[in-house]
Amino acid sequence: MNRTPVLSRRTLLRGMGALMALPLLDVMLPRTARAATPAPRRFVAFYTPCGIHMPKWTPGGEGADYSLTPTLASLAPVKGDVLVLSGLDNLPGRPDGDGHHAAATAAFLSCVKARKTEGTNIRTGISMDQVLANAVGKHTRYPSLELGIDQGRGIGNCDSGYACPYANNIAWAGPSTPVPKETKPRAAFERLFADFDPNVTQEELAKRKAYGLSIIDAVRDDAKSLQGKLGTTDKRKLDEYFTGVRELELRVNAMDGAGPACGTAVTPVDSEDVREKTKAMLDLIVLAFQCDLTRTCTFMLGNARSQRVYSFLGLSGEHHAYSHHQRAQANYDALAKIDKWEVEQYAYLLQRMKGVLEEGGTLLDHSAVYFSSEIADGNMHEHKNLPILLAGRAGGAIAPGRHVRYPGQPLANLYIALLNMFGVPTTTFGDDGTGSLPGLGV
Repeated sequence: MNRTPVLSRRTLLRGMGALMALPLLDVMLPRTARAATPAPRRFVAFYTPCGIHMPKWTPGGEGADYSLTPTLASLAPVKGDVLVLSGLDNLPGRPDGDGHHAAATAAFLSCVKARKTEGTNIRTGISMDQVLANAVGKHTRYPSLELGIDQGRGIGNCDSGYACPYANNIAWAGPSTPVPKETKPRAAFERLFADFDPNVTQEELAKRKAYGLSIIDAVRDDAKSLQGKLGTTDKRKLDEYFTGVRELELRVNAMDGAGPACGTAVTPVDSEDVREKTKAMLDLIVLAFQCDLTRTCTFMLGNARSQRVYSFLGLSGEHHAYSHHQRAQANYDALAKIDKWEVEQYAYLLQRMKGVLEEGGTLLDHSAVYFSSEIADGNMHEHKNLPILLAGRAGGAIAPGRHVRYPGQPLANLYIALLNMFGVPTTTFGDDGTGSLPGLGV
């Protein structure tokens, strides 16, 4: 029996100097596997800085019988797809003396105590996402994808004697090797969806530039040729994918006032609206998964000790300053607004993922989407009872729609459980992992 796919999963559309990756189509699978092969599992870690105002975060009730709090209200459309996890601690995030934000951010996915230094001799541990990428990354073009909103300084002291890499990164390929995040939507878009053919002629490049063609326009002829090889389902997938890529391309272009670019990507200006930038980055995650370019992603909505001013929420102070609330009601109110907006961005990502249909369910069904901050209460710098959400079903390994309490359990145990779900056998992780966190599945 012929087991050779009609179309390779590595197929790229070509035209006018552009190369464009394709989503995972049925025609790319061996005939015997098209009905039996499950969709791949994906993982996202969504980081928010400066902690959470916990009184407006933690739901009342447990199990499926719980009510969303004001901070979590935007999750209502996907409540059945989300686990709220209370009680988990990340004690390796505690610093030596001060420096709670940077030390805890370094331990956010590593659960390893960071060496206090503002020099180059940084040391923490490999992050959970990179352990996963080492195991499953060989199946995709990019082993992992790291995105964020703020770049930050790469050297020096960023938090009471803790070096800037601790504050600016959650992905660590090794104890001394942070994996830098991409903070420019245009650069991330071009990297993922609009590579340039190294064999292209200058005439072709000039033509594309002169006509201001988008990546979709550039590969249109090749796409039309492909249509004849596709069935009804694959044609729908391709149309949805093209629509998503084009809409995102238009938004990215609008951020810096540029038209479709050719050659070197145009860097968005620093004053761009964080709302549009965040939305673009989250859409990039969805499209990267839809195209099976990667199965592991991290996203930082800000760096540790974020000093962002959320003027569009009617606030004039910095996020980090509000987090040191000193029990002032005005600061509580400001934090509640920021926290609510952050969860709304997470809810947007979940709804986008839920809208992508795959074999046997949705993209969200086949994913685990983790949300948290480096600490709980920002004023007390608490490393216990962290604010944690876990959405998706990870291909059936997670039973969402519940509020589950794990008083005093180490966060590392959640990462052990997630790694096991993705086929990475381990019983230890970080400094204090003791075994797989129970009760996440059916």
